[in-house]
Amino acid sequence: MDIIINFNKKRGISSQQAVTSVKHLFAAKKAGHAGTLDPIATGILLICLNQATKVARFLSELDKEYIVRLKLGESTDTYDSTGKLMSRNDISSMNLSFYEIEKVLNRFLGEIEQVPPMYSAIKIAGEPLYKLARKGKEIERRPRKVKIYSIDLLSFDSPYVEIRIACSKGTYMRSFCHDIGKMLGVGAHMVSLERIRIGQFKITEAVSEGDIQMKEEFHYSIDSALSHLQEIVVNEVSYKDAKNGLPLNIPPFYTSECFNSEHYVRLKSPDKRLFAIGKVEETKIKIERLLN
Repeated sequence: MDIIINFNKKRGISSQQAVTSVKHLFAAKKAGHAGTLDPIATGILLICLNQATKVARFLSELDKEYIVRLKLGESTDTYDSTGKLMSRNDISSMNLSFYEIEKVLNRFLGEIEQVPPMYSAIKIAGEPLYKLARKGKEIERRPRKVKIYSIDLLSFDSPYVEIRIACSKGTYMRSFCHDIGKMLGVGAHMVSLERIRIGQFKITEAVSEGDIQMKEEFHYSIDSALSHLQEIVVNEVSYKDAKNGLPLNIPPFYTSECFNSEHYVRLKSPDKRLFAIGKVEETKIKIERLLN
């Protein structure tokens, strides 16, 4: 069974624990996920089974949407409520308003540079940052460019702020909360996070572990899960070349407007069966991933 499951991860388990549980439920040979959620977080975790693990990275590159709740006045070393308290500020006399917080949030719209938290899986010299952080080491991290498409302030009940945010891949919500606290001059950390959308996948269509085998309408084929990528049907000669890993010419009736921003495409055989993911490079399509 080569499928992608829109799984609703519960709080308190790691992404890998969720994957292992689903793998056992389906007796799958291989399983993986397309984008980690911290144990504190809930919501969409795309779980790929068997052959679908080959396309996980194309799903992890999709834009995402979250509902995040943060607490003002307290900073932690992990930037969330699981960490050690680093600073505390009394905000009761500051008279922060909904409008003032909204103004600060709007400053994050568009392309921004974000420093990843020390407690993250990013590797420096082959070692994850979180392992270095647990040893008490602080490593300088390079800022990364991410894009914030929209921010909506849902509620402000001091000291708690709830926000809905749509963003590009690679955006750290913990860093986002920490940076809001810095900009307000009071400190902040994340207390809860729900991922409500990844590309076309929505939280309203996600399945929990108890329903996962019964609700087959939420099991996606590799082809349907990658429907955001342009489809190209090749002829018999190109199909044989592609199966041997050779690059293909872009068919003349396709234009650059056909392709998404990442220029990945779904390659289909003459009988319209998905057999590979290609990457458009000028006038050629390089075979990025062959599927069995």
